[in-house]
Amino acid sequence: MSERPQGAPENKMGVMPENKLLISMAVPIMISMLVQAFYNVVDSIFVGQLSENALNAVSLAFPIQNLMISVAVGTGVGINALLSKSLGEKKQDMVNRTAMNGLFLTLLSYLLFAVIGLTCSGLFFRAQTDISEILDYGRDYMFLCCTLSFGLFFSIAFERTLQSTGRTFYTMVSQATGAIINIILDPILIFGLFGLPRLEVAGAAWATVIGQIIGGCLNLYCNLRHNPDIQFRLKGFRPSAPIIRNIYSVGVPSIIMSSIGSVMVFGMNKILIAFTPTATAVFGVYFKLQSFIFMPVFGLNNGMVPIVAYNYGARKPGRIVKTIKLSLCYAVSLMVIGFLIFQIFPAQLLSMFEAEDATGDLIRIGVPALRTISISFLFAGFCIVPSGVFQALGHGVFSMLVSFARQLVVLLPAAFVLSKIHGLDTVWWAFPLADIGAVALSVFFLRRVYRQEIQPQWDGNEPASSKT
Repeated sequence: MSERPQGAPENKMGVMPENKLLISMAVPIMISMLVQAFYNVVDSIFVGQLSENALNAVSLAFPIQNLMISVAVGTGVGINALLSKSLGEKKQDMVNRTAMNGLFLTLLSYLLFAVIGLTCSGLFFRAQTDISEILDYGRDYMFLCCTLSFGLFFSIAFERTLQSTGRTFYTMVSQATGAIINIILDPILIFGLFGLPRLEVAGAAWATVIGQIIGGCLNLYCNLRHNPDIQFRLKGFRPSAPIIRNIYSVGVPSIIMSSIGSVMVFGMNKILIAFTPTATAVFGVYFKLQSFIFMPVFGLNNGMVPIVAYNYGARKPGRIVKTIKLSLCYAVSLMVIGFLIFQIFPAQLLSMFEAEDATGDLIRIGVPALRTISISFLFAGFCIVPSGVFQALGHGVFSMLVSFARQLVVLLPAAFVLSKIHGLDTVWWAFPLADIGAVALSVFFLRRVYRQEIQPQWDGNEPASSKT
């Protein structure tokens, strides 16, 4: 490990009191992610006013959108972890090379989804439904979201480089700006206001990608103007296999972990649509609503990861442990609040998405669904923080295994069995069952990571992941 130059200033992640640091890092990210959740909900509220088929089209497109976000965020997690660790070790050349290799991987990821959007949009929807209106709406929506997703990919990549150096305020500003633009454009483009053509579901897609592109441009500007810890240099750049391997050693498990969610949603949609298309609309609405609860916790987690990674590189185990404990307390508290909201106000939440000519089935099916699924919040809050710890310390595969077990080993099979035995209302119990299992597995892996990585720093030994 390289020595810190004499007189070099210490980054705030190594010296600021842990609670103050976590709040200063996490709150801007939490606010920006809440704004993101808000504009996702606004999208669906406006689309739901068109028809239930329009809302279904957006809901059925969610697995592909989630897959794009999974690849972008997973790659960003790998970039973030390696950047923060290198900053803690005072390896400036590694910092700069990691940033450039991360942008290279981001470009490749965008090109992959642009090809998917061009070639697979119609096929993806035909695999789920034969309702022509849903097919038409969904094909157009997916095509635009995929082929113009460069704003999404580069926005997330530049956010992570800012987060890795502790400059989370700028990510809040850029994300909020992109989201506000999306919210403003939604009704204008969906309903054709101010003389513009009425684009309906395609208008929601245009509003989304325009907001993402503007947010990405702002993130780039903030990196170039306000992030001196990282220098982006195209001259002489060559992809580095060791750096890419290190990014993806954390990033790929995170990508797989998040992508498993797309598989789960696709499977759940297949189970639910066998009962009624309204059930898939309820599930889509749930995912929009739950983002208000989960996004702040994910924001807290994103604020925690660079702190843990930095102090791991700087060999400060006490700061790591205190940051983890604080994060767990905050995460569980937020999820308890979310549980209470879903228990008390399910009908009011669902009524925002119901079309004017609806029959009331969305609320009839949705109220027991929201109340049942939200029981899982009481367990999920604990699971999210260990996932971030695993990623920060280079053990992203543990996060992947927890997610795989939760969603594919327990949740989907349980939902399928319950749908066959007891009907639609019991399908939702698969979520609490899955999260109870996830808690047990998370505790097991967290104890293992503590013994392998953090405890050796207390004892003055070399952590397992540092050994050659």
